[in-house]
Amino acid sequence: MKSMYHINQIPSERPIKKFIRRVVFGKNVFCPECRSRKVVVFEQRYRCRACRLKFTLLSHTWLKGMKLSYEKFWMVLWCWTTSIPVSQTTELTGLSRQAVAHWHDLFREHLPKDHVILGKVVQLDEAYFKGWSLVMGKEQGTRKIAFMMWKTSVERYHAVQFLEQHVKPGSKLCTDGAWIYRAIQHWWPVDHEWDIHKRFEFGKTSEIEGMFGILRTFLRRMYHHVTPEKLPDYVSEFQARFSSPEIFKDPRHYLAKTLSLVPFD
Repeated sequence: MKSMYHINQIPSERPIKKFIRRVVFGKNVFCPECRSRKVVVFEQRYRCRACRLKFTLLSHTWLKGMKLSYEKFWMVLWCWTTSIPVSQTTELTGLSRQAVAHWHDLFREHLPKDHVILGKVVQLDEAYFKGWSLVMGKEQGTRKIAFMMWKTSVERYHAVQFLEQHVKPGSKLCTDGAWIYRAIQHWWPVDHEWDIHKRFEFGKTSEIEGMFGILRTFLRRMYHHVTPEKLPDYVSEFQARFSSPEIFKDPRHYLAKTLSLVPFD
């Protein structure tokens, strides 16, 4: 296995552990089971004097059992948060492509799961990727986007389902006038307006149509090859990156949002 390159953005192990300890426990380490602060360091682990639990910095987080060094973990996360392509990440870290994909899956899995509701003026459109139908909406003038995907062609009931889940009643809905949106205001209370593309009308849907181009560029540049079974996960990641860019500023911002004590059997 190739060795890891060192770059200035990667701190040494000590500050990484200090940061993670602050994120997980706050100012003082406490027992994750009984919450006692009567904790001592014991053979590179912690031991609770109250309930005798032995634990580590990561044992009660989703990083439990991590085999990577802290520095290599930080580098993989730094590459992912800053959108370094997979091929470049393997070169920088010395990890295999399979290992990098595994860590990307974990990072993606622990992104905050916010249910997005769009309002005011919402642009809506559909596209097709690798056997999937994708309906995506964007709140005009903002970074708020929402999507739903199906393994069938898009029908009117799919569009209605999207509105029910993601569009605030009373919003203005802008579409391209496709048949699946016709009279959709009778199924969900929206003020529906539309462009007619064959008349070269694009103003009402320009933002959402541009999103599909941004999505395709992201997929091609970041992952190069996307399999159909992974596509929903990648689109979910894209949504988070576009709607919540602050999470991806660097590993510190990501971990501050995602790393916390979780119960383990």
